[in-house]
Amino acid sequence: MQISQRLTSIRPSLTLSINSRALELKAQGVAVTSLAVGEPDFPTPKHVCEAAKAAIDDNFCRYTAVPGIPELRQAAGSYFERQYGVPVSAESIIMGAGGKHCLYNFMQATLNPGDEVLVPAPYWLSYPDIIMLAGAVPVTVPAGPERHFKVTPEMLDARVTSKTKMLILNSPSNPTGAVYTEAEFSAIMNWALARGLFVLSDEIYDQLVFAPAKMTSAITWFAQYPEQVAVLNGVSKSFAMTGWRLGFLAAHPELVKKISALQGQSTSSICSITQKAALAALSGPMDCVHAMRKAFVRRRDMALEIIDGWPNVVCPKPDGAFYLFLDVSSCYGEEVHNSTELCTHLLDKAHVAVVPGVAFGNDNCIRFSYAVGDDVLRDALMRIGTEITALNTHK
Repeated sequence: MQISQRLTSIRPSLTLSINSRALELKAQGVAVTSLAVGEPDFPTPKHVCEAAKAAIDDNFCRYTAVPGIPELRQAAGSYFERQYGVPVSAESIIMGAGGKHCLYNFMQATLNPGDEVLVPAPYWLSYPDIIMLAGAVPVTVPAGPERHFKVTPEMLDARVTSKTKMLILNSPSNPTGAVYTEAEFSAIMNWALARGLFVLSDEIYDQLVFAPAKMTSAITWFAQYPEQVAVLNGVSKSFAMTGWRLGFLAAHPELVKKISALQGQSTSSICSITQKAALAALSGPMDCVHAMRKAFVRRRDMALEIIDGWPNVVCPKPDGAFYLFLDVSSCYGEEVHNSTELCTHLLDKAHVAVVPGVAFGNDNCIRFSYAVGDDVLRDALMRIGTEITALNTHK
């Protein structure tokens, strides 16, 4: 049996051993708490579900146009105008089966073998593999907790070569929750555009920015430089619709046509019912989003207060998303030597599942999601804190 050579570049999930161990413990009757899942714990808003039900009742169950139904593409364009004052035409919008699908198609449509893509680290764990599947090369640009995990134009410039074609930005960030200020974001965008680079701005968490921080969207630059900028967004995080699978991309109309042709040979159109649900989300009230954001702020602050009592742990305060990215390298020693071993230790001893930082490009760290109930979060963090303290004490 022949296996494609391109799949040799895909790395197995670094969390598989953690997940396998969690399942073993659950099978033994152990109550395992997961802080590993990157999805809101809130239900999908009622008006969104009602729209999906109405679509089913209306038998809206046929193929649609590959890039999405016209009214949804229009609604996505209007979303950018409503949120950021930048109107985007429907012709510049394409729908995909989740943000990851949009990102995959975008990379396939824009990258050639050997092209280099700058990827600030810590990064969302799928970026490097999706880049490599397009035959291109991810070039990581690391930033540590002392910089709140944010890169600068100077740091990026040091990694540029003649093969550099693109930069990925992700603000708010998964896994760190870092949000670039307007000045920081503008400096990077202006540097990249002056360099002739294409910028893909992943803004899937744009509604989960916590005051006084403010969201800066690359859609402003897209309006001026549509041939060098694309913006990725979706309904999964902001509207608690992870399982509905809908993302959307704002890009040059000609690039949208190319991506649509590619998508037409793979998935064709995405789920018609999901499109109607997303239409309700993007054009409907935002009260549900505001309520989720308020809850995430409360949970973040509670978690930081608890973590502040852990010895030798560094956790920059995140301004968005729903993750905490902790430097726990002080725990490494005789018992645990890296983030994967520490996560296994926490699962075995504290019965809490978290994600190794090495999956995101920083082996000194681990990632928590605080998209769980307040009491569940508090209890899990107290148990983790006991083990973190013990590891630091026994070194």
